[in-house]
Amino acid sequence: MITQLDPPLPLETAKGAGLAHFVIDYGPEADLMWVVFMDSDGACWTVPNPEIRMSMNWSMGRRKPKSGKPAAAAVPAAAADGAIVHRVFPRADATGA
Repeated sequence: MITQLDPPLPLETAKGAGLAHFVIDYGPEADLMWVVFMDSDGACWTVPNPEIRMSMNWSMGRRKPKSGKPAAAAVPAAAADGAIVHRVFPRADATGA
């Protein structure tokens, strides 16, 4: 299912800041996919849910971390227990492969 976001949501991704205009839900076995148009060049990227963060917003209580960097992505609860997390769209490992 695809849902148009009105208004678009400001997000932070690994490729930079952008506005999410759509979210795609492929079902319970897959991450949500966010369709984000980047602020820097207007490029459109589809970003898996664990790789996005809401932009900072002082009035909503989402303040910049004291370290100056966004918090690291959370590990799914199942992975924290040592269980295997199956994904329909596997992510690249830490080396980018």
